[in-house]
Amino acid sequence: QVQLVESGGGLVQPGGSLRLSCAASGLPFSNYGVGWFRQAPGKEREFVAAISRSGGNLYYVDSVKGRFTISRDSAKNTAYLQMNSQGPGDTAVYYCAASYSVLPGRGTHMYDYWGQGTQVTISS
Repeated sequence: QVQLVESGGGLVQPGGSLRLSCAASGLPFSNYGVGWFRQAPGKEREFVAAISRSGGNLYYVDSVKGRFTISRDSAKNTAYLQMNSQGPGDTAVYYCAASYSVLPGRGTHMYDYWGQGTQVTISS
């Protein structure tokens, strides 16, 4: 049974930082790219960042470039999203997803497995 479990969400003040983790089990993690998506209330789920199987290709939505960093540790079957300089626009439920595609993209349809999400709230 494949599971992706996100953790690390919470409440942080504007300008603060959080690191999200995505722990994978039940699949050959090194064969999957990983993406992070987020969904704010009343909005569609949007792409945030992705990392390829090897970790050599990284993708970001423009709004998080320079602030967020995606990474992975395949030995630990875990992917991460380091979020710095956060603002109210970053408030959302964050989801990780695994894609068998060689280069994971921005579309939700490219991902085979999804986690349940973790809430991130930016507020003073």
